[in-house]
Parts: sequence; C-alpha cells; structure tokens
Amino acid sequence: MVLKIVNKSNNQLPRYETLLSAGMDVRAFIDNPKVIAPLERTLIKTGLYVEMEKGYEIQVRPRSGLALKKGITVLNSPGTIDADYRGEIGVILINLSKEDFEINSGDRIAQLVVCKHEQPVIEEVDQISSSERGEKGFGSTGVN
Repeated sequence: MVLKIVNKSNNQLPRYETLLSAGMDVRAFIDNPKVIAPLERTLIKTGLYVEMEKGYEIQVRPRSGLALKKGITVLNSPGTIDADYRGEIGVILINLSKEDFEINSGDRIAQLVVCKHEQPVIEEVDQISSSERGEKGFGSTGVN
C-alpha cells in the first residue's frame, strides 16, 4: 500500500520513530501559538493532505506522552480519515488537565495509524443467533 502525502507545511513528513511503531507522529502547522484552556477543545491543522487506496483508513490517535504528562488527547479518538477524503488533516484536541497548554507549529500533536478495513454486505434479518454471552453487556465477562 502506498500512502501519498502532499505536505504544505514546513514540517517533516510523518514518520515511524522506531522499526516496530504502528503510528506516525503528526505535527501542528499553525500561524501562531495556540493556548488550549482546561476543558477547551480546538482543531489544529497539519498542512497534510493524503490519498490512499480503497480499503484503507487512517486513524488519528492521541500521543500517549501528551495524554499522560499534559492531559492532552484527541477528542474523537480514534478519528477516521477515509480513503476518499482530500482535505487538510486536522486534529481535534482537548485539554483534560487543570492548566493551560500551549501548542506551537511543529509540535507533535497526535499519531496516524494506517488500517485496512472491509465494507460488509449488509443483510437485514428477522433475528440473529444466540450465544453463551447473549445480551450481557458491559463488564459481563469478568472484573479483571
């Protein structure tokens, strides 16, 4: 699979930081520093435009270090970039900490994970088969 990227920012292309990384860090591309107040959400642009093959998506996920150390996460995690989207990649960030957080152009703000997916054939039926679990929901498979 080839991921085509147009980079209109002055940042480097997203890249895998280690040989076995699943996600590529993506950087902010903004004119001025942006302060995100506690519980505020904002859209941060990246200057990146992508094209990928049918059957693939890009998931936009939080960076674990930002989430743990600063309380900054991707609000609609994981965000989805569909194969037919051609606009600029933007990342919706939220500040879940008690302190203001400043984002500058070039800061690593999220990670992109390329995933293969399928579109199933949808079939409407009158009933579905039973299973051992049945309708038992949240927490029904055990506490640990």
